[in-house]
Amino acid sequence: MTSLPGTFWQERDGLHVDVRGLEPPEPMVAILGHLERPGQSGPVTVHHDRNPIYLFPELAERGWTCQKIPSVLCDPGEIRLILKRPS
Repeated sequence: MTSLPGTFWQERDGLHVDVRGLEPPEPMVAILGHLERPGQSGPVTVHHDRNPIYLFPELAERGWTCQKIPSVLCDPGEIRLILKRPS
């Protein structure tokens, strides 16, 4: 899946996808591309530089929930989201 835009890595808490600095629609393409990978059940942490309002209905349609992390826990200017698929 290295053909997806952005940067991604695996940590103990799940997959991280960094789409900061990408122009639309690349962030949505990257995030949804990772969510649609076989076996991906979450959690997925998204590192974004803007509020992805068009992503939220796409997540709901695919059965994923989204939790925004408080800005005090993020890098300056970062929007961080935790995406989960309810079990």
